[in-house]
Amino acid sequence: MSVLAYVGKRFALYLAVLFIGLTITFMLPRMMPINPIDGYIGQIQARANGALSPEAIAELRINLETLYGLNGDILSQYVNYMQRVVLRFDFGPSFAYYPQPVSAMLMSALPWTLGLLLVSTVIAWIMGNMVGLVAGYFHKHLAASLLEFVGILLYPIPYYILAVTALLLLAYIFPIFPLSTTFPAGQLTLEKFGMIIYNSLLPGITLVLAGFGWNILSMKALTVATTEEPYVTYARLKGTSNWTRMINYVFRNALLPQVTALALSLGLVFNGALLTEMIFSYPGIGLIMRTAATGGDYNVLYGAITVSIIAVATAGLVIDLIYPLLDPRIRQK
Repeated sequence: MSVLAYVGKRFALYLAVLFIGLTITFMLPRMMPINPIDGYIGQIQARANGALSPEAIAELRINLETLYGLNGDILSQYVNYMQRVVLRFDFGPSFAYYPQPVSAMLMSALPWTLGLLLVSTVIAWIMGNMVGLVAGYFHKHLAASLLEFVGILLYPIPYYILAVTALLLLAYIFPIFPLSTTFPAGQLTLEKFGMIIYNSLLPGITLVLAGFGWNILSMKALTVATTEEPYVTYARLKGTSNWTRMINYVFRNALLPQVTALALSLGLVFNGALLTEMIFSYPGIGLIMRTAATGGDYNVLYGAITVSIIAVATAGLVIDLIYPLLDPRIRQK
């Protein structure tokens, strides 16, 4: 298979995933028994103490359906939705913060989520793989068993328990970090950057610990299996050093499944964003999704879901394109 054919096939799969994901996102709110327009009109009537006339309500309904892309038949709504989202990345205005555009809200929150969760995920992946490699290669030593014990201890703990425990210990009992994150507004300065790092350390530590255990255990298992391969035995009989065998023979081959796991972790950072940002009051996509869900802000909610779909699909595409550089067997095919 040529390079262009491989890239074209992966890119076509990427577009198909996006198309299916966006279609499902379009259909979900329209399959729900609750009409968001009815809920919004009910809120306006409550504020006006029921003073709106039926004619005013009917006119308001028409305007809202046009504004939020809910007028016309289902096919015209779908075409309009795809044009807005794909071509202009426009999810319409927010119900709760009208007339603020949803895309502007998401773009302002996205750097906070990516900055925290992407960095934490990559750090946990690197540290876990390094520890797992050593624990697996020297698995007959006592120190390796202790390293494995760290992974076994951390892996089964649910993230919310780990996060709440860290918050109680390091922010309440021992007030090293703040209980709630606070970020000063205004232009980014050196002092503000330091405040951001300081307020992000505790949620970042919990995310690193949450992913650390799994990476240790999975890399250790892969390393132990790889050390039994004939090419590693052949390298040992040739007299190569432990370091050479561990890095050039074992690590390079055991790393391949871990790269795939990293892609899935990077794509699913938005799953962790919801819990992390709720527990630590961290500004980001997760906090916006919680506010949108409790306030019935459907445009914001489905805009955030769309962003997560794009993130997952893009992470998969990037790994598919990078994988041949790591695995020569794919290049040969």
